[in-house]
Amino acid sequence: MAELEGLEFGKSDFVLLDEVTMEQFMENLKLRFEKGRIYTFIGEVVVSVNPYKQMDIYGKDAIDAYRGRELYENPPHLYAVADAAYKAMKRRAKDTCIVISGESGAGKTEASKYIMQYIAAITNPSQRAEVESVKNVLLKSNCVLEAFGNAKTNRNDNSSRFGKYMDINFNFNGDPTGGHINNYLLEKSRVIQQQEGERNFHSFYQLLRGGSDELMGSLHLQNDPTHYVYTRQGAAVSTASTDDRACHKAVMAALKVIGFTQEEIGSIYKILGTILHLGNLEFTTDGENVQLASEDCIRHIADLTATEYENVKKTLLFRTVATGGGEVIDKGHSENEATYGRDAFAKALYERLFAWIVSRINNVIEVKNYNPALHGKNTVIGVLDIYGFEIFDNNSFEQFCINYCNEKLQQLFIELILRQEQEEYEREGITWQHIDYFNNQIIVDLVEQPHKGIISILDEACLTVGKVTDTVCLESMNNKLGQHPHYTSRKLCPTDKTMEFHRDFRIRHYAGDVTYSVEGFLDKNKDPLFQDFKRLMYNSADPVLKEMWPDGKLSITEVTKRPLTAATLFKNSIIALVDRLACKEPYYVRCIKPNEVKSPMLFDDARCQHQVAYLGLLENVRVRRAGFAYRQPYARFLQRYKMTCEYTWPNHLMASDREAVEAIVVQHGFEGDVAYGHTKLFVRTPRSLFTLEQERAALIPILVLFLQKVWRGALARMRCRKMRAIYTIMGCYKRYKVKAHFWEVERRFASVRNMADYGKSVEWPTPPATLVQFHRITQHLHRRWRARQIIKNIPPSDMPEVRAKVAAMEALRGERPDWGCGRLWERDYLSNARDSPLTSTNFVKITKDLKNKDQYNQILFSGSVRMLNWFNNTKDRALLITDKHIYRLEPKKHFKVQKRINIETVVGLSVTSGSDQLVALHTASQDDILVHLQKGQLCPNQDRVGEFVGTLCDHFKR
Repeated sequence: MAELEGLEFGKSDFVLLDEVTMEQFMENLKLRFEKGRIYTFIGEVVVSVNPYKQMDIYGKDAIDAYRGRELYENPPHLYAVADAAYKAMKRRAKDTCIVISGESGAGKTEASKYIMQYIAAITNPSQRAEVESVKNVLLKSNCVLEAFGNAKTNRNDNSSRFGKYMDINFNFNGDPTGGHINNYLLEKSRVIQQQEGERNFHSFYQLLRGGSDELMGSLHLQNDPTHYVYTRQGAAVSTASTDDRACHKAVMAALKVIGFTQEEIGSIYKILGTILHLGNLEFTTDGENVQLASEDCIRHIADLTATEYENVKKTLLFRTVATGGGEVIDKGHSENEATYGRDAFAKALYERLFAWIVSRINNVIEVKNYNPALHGKNTVIGVLDIYGFEIFDNNSFEQFCINYCNEKLQQLFIELILRQEQEEYEREGITWQHIDYFNNQIIVDLVEQPHKGIISILDEACLTVGKVTDTVCLESMNNKLGQHPHYTSRKLCPTDKTMEFHRDFRIRHYAGDVTYSVEGFLDKNKDPLFQDFKRLMYNSADPVLKEMWPDGKLSITEVTKRPLTAATLFKNSIIALVDRLACKEPYYVRCIKPNEVKSPMLFDDARCQHQVAYLGLLENVRVRRAGFAYRQPYARFLQRYKMTCEYTWPNHLMASDREAVEAIVVQHGFEGDVAYGHTKLFVRTPRSLFTLEQERAALIPILVLFLQKVWRGALARMRCRKMRAIYTIMGCYKRYKVKAHFWEVERRFASVRNMADYGKSVEWPTPPATLVQFHRITQHLHRRWRARQIIKNIPPSDMPEVRAKVAAMEALRGERPDWGCGRLWERDYLSNARDSPLTSTNFVKITKDLKNKDQYNQILFSGSVRMLNWFNNTKDRALLITDKHIYRLEPKKHFKVQKRINIETVVGLSVTSGSDQLVALHTASQDDILVHLQKGQLCPNQDRVGEFVGTLCDHFKR
């Protein structure tokens, strides 16, 4: 850092001061503030000075510069500590927390926002939608909680009037998966009363200045904060009107992003409107009875709370009381009681509204369906932004609780940073110079010690039967705490005129002396609210209001356990918070307020020196200079860095882990920068650790590649063995399927020789893929065998007809519906006396002459035909086809040969697909013959085309 920031900016880490004195500390702090360097380190603690101006040091470039870098690599910044907490959480799977402390106006709220923005910016690089949604809700929740929990005070324009601790949950990848918000002690008294120059909570002014006309009309409100008692008391109403309008829009948008429904948003603003109308209620006394000065406010309240007008009026004017005999009566209020009840109701409404908003946000952002076995370890970063130490002109119960909270946090800081540090050095046997520091446990005990502390005295006074006043309580405190060195009052110190008798007491806090006015302590501690108001709200028709008041379902006669007081509830929540922080690895941001006038130029030395003193920063520097930046048990150090030394990787053979750690340190030359404890190694400067981290980071890819290589080889061998096994199984299975198919075929066709149809009706089994072609061949063989078996029984004299019919079937391919397959084919019809009784004798004589002349062997076909010529004239003729020639004969002239064609010149024949008897013979000389086969006497409806085609096809085929 010294190299990155020149000496003109001072020392960027207070540990580097030449001498650790208050003068040098303040001189360095002032120089850095004046040079615009608002952040300075004390080791891993960031000291932040409020600059009271916008600074261009939080953009994307700054985020990139600090992402994944070690603390001392860059100049001091909030991002450095945020990245260190995130890195520790991710590297070591440890829960971490960032504690932001300092007095009111020192910049704690802004610091928490920048830390949240940084964590959101460096996570979820893959832009997963569900993670982005969680990040948006976490960021937007700040806007909503500021609106309803922050207010303008004389010290701070945006003062947190509640404490907030947010846990952010991360998965094993380091991406946020959800979170949880705890809120502490909302300053609800601000709802009804503000000091001069201060304002009520921001939400009221944002509504009154930024609400639309439609919204204001539905709430019966006017756009003027001076019109309402609860928003005009501090006389700071006129400030920041433009901001209020812009913030109202931002809050409305944030509520929708978080997941509030339109009805829930409407209920929130109705409750704000109800509170404003309650403040304008006035009571008058008419003799003995208390009356309302105006009925309109009651109507508006009844409308906004969805309750009955008469019930609201009765609740404000009367109190329902149960007598000893179980009788219930209505007791009228006095004017003071009615005013007190109204104000208590307004405070309770706002407090429950705020608690409901926080719980509603928690329901949205809580980690859902988390299973460590499936999702890995769930780690947490906590961010604490809690009210700072406060000293006002009039300090009441709220300031007492706030300052007690700061005492507890300071005690935690002392415990973790100073006392534990020194005790660990002594326990580990490290040579060490003891450093004195102020332990404020004595002040914490003054407030919270059982039976003796101030909270116990307050609770005892609240539980005492009878009229116990604040003054009586102060007397009790004086009697029990009079000897305590950090407690005093006017009675114990009569000469101190800065306190008043019977009213004030003073506590010497670690941050200075604070005088508290005891007036109102008991009432605020009891925090009473008449049960009538609770029942009224529980019976509201608005489901949101009903949900906020579950205790309203109890009737007046039901006896309930006395609730814990406000101080005890707050004490218990702060103790739980400190326990939660103590089990995490802490990182600190210590905020300092440079002046009281919010000037970006002024550095008030005395004011800042006071803060440095009570924050214990000087002691922190001394401990850091004398101590060691990093310590780790030998086993864990060895586990992380053993790969950087050849003697310890992958496992050492030395007597102990300490010797192995020494080998790593000696190899890297860090002997002068470390100390060896009984169980831990202590490293003085972060640079040594950073060198180890750099070398480890360089080796990790090599080791990862080696592991990947070995694992990929193992996977490949596993896959190879699996593939071989698969192929073996596949081969055996295929052989089984083939054999099974053969067995099944054999079983089905075992007796086909004895069947009438020779197995035609037997269904073939479906073959496996490898036997598809074999299956087709087998079927073909079976068909041929079956055909041979059938043909074998046919007489030789019938074979020519069978061949002819087969030839016809192949040629016609089912084109003709009826082709004479089922009848006996005569073929030589002209010599058949039954078909041609008149001409058969004469035809037989002619064929003998032709056979002698042309020497043919057999007659293929003969029959009567009708010839068709080119002129569409028809003539009856006879057609004779032998194995040598085709003859056209004239029957009327004793079958005289009109035309003779060599049968070998025929190249084709054509028939139609109908039932007609037309046949066209095509010849090579294109002298085609078109004839119409005539039906003889044998059968008048005989189709002879099939016979004609089959006979010729069979002849040519043979």
